[in-house]
Amino acid sequence: MEILERYLPDPTAVVLDVGGGPGAYALWLASLGYQVHLIDPVQLHLDQARAASTKQPQNPIHTYSLGDARHLDYPEKFADVVLLLGPLYHLTERADRLKALKEAYRCLKPGGWLFAVGISRFASTLSGLVDGHFQDLDFFIIARQDIQDGQHRNPTGKESYFSTAFFHHPDELQEEVNESGFTVEALLAVEGPAILLQDLQEQWQDPVRQERLLEATRWLEAEPAVLGVTGHLMGVGVKILQSY
Repeated sequence: MEILERYLPDPTAVVLDVGGGPGAYALWLASLGYQVHLIDPVQLHLDQARAASTKQPQNPIHTYSLGDARHLDYPEKFADVVLLLGPLYHLTERADRLKALKEAYRCLKPGGWLFAVGISRFASTLSGLVDGHFQDLDFFIIARQDIQDGQHRNPTGKESYFSTAFFHHPDELQEEVNESGFTVEALLAVEGPAILLQDLQEQWQDPVRQERLLEATRWLEAEPAVLGVTGHLMGVGVKILQSY
């Protein structure tokens, strides 16, 4: 939320929350006064968001659409902001990720903002080292594959080992956003090395420690030497003024 607030235009701007799930960010942005259009491929998620939106009747989510990030049912230059906070890591083929990014570009007004999130290539390895998952050979094999090509597969049936996904190297996320026509304003580590703390939840409950964690994360969020040491990466792009 803090990262978004650095770049978001004034409230009343139009936001497409693509793959926004049950509406965690859509609800928050609507409460601030943004005109939010939620798109998700899962009807249950849309139903959950709609139910939650009734609890803020003065600032509801504007519309709900069953849709695919690669084919958005919105006209060109419709939105001021596009959020892709989930779709990219569920699209395992590069061509599909580029389709989603180019659709975001098409729907944005000139000068509009893109926020695109990927899972870090190193997320499984970090989890294995910190949480002890490497005791399980199956997890070790999954993490090794992630490092090799970013293609995360979980044949074990263990939900905690996540689902079929693509894990981005920082350079890959930047290249994909740039190739889709955007000027990359920033590439940021969302959690940063704080993901390595085994007592993170305990520290987060202490306001003083929480603020120090956030400040340390800000110091390191764009540092190339540690950029991949995070759970999620965010590419912040702006639509260049000429036609793509």
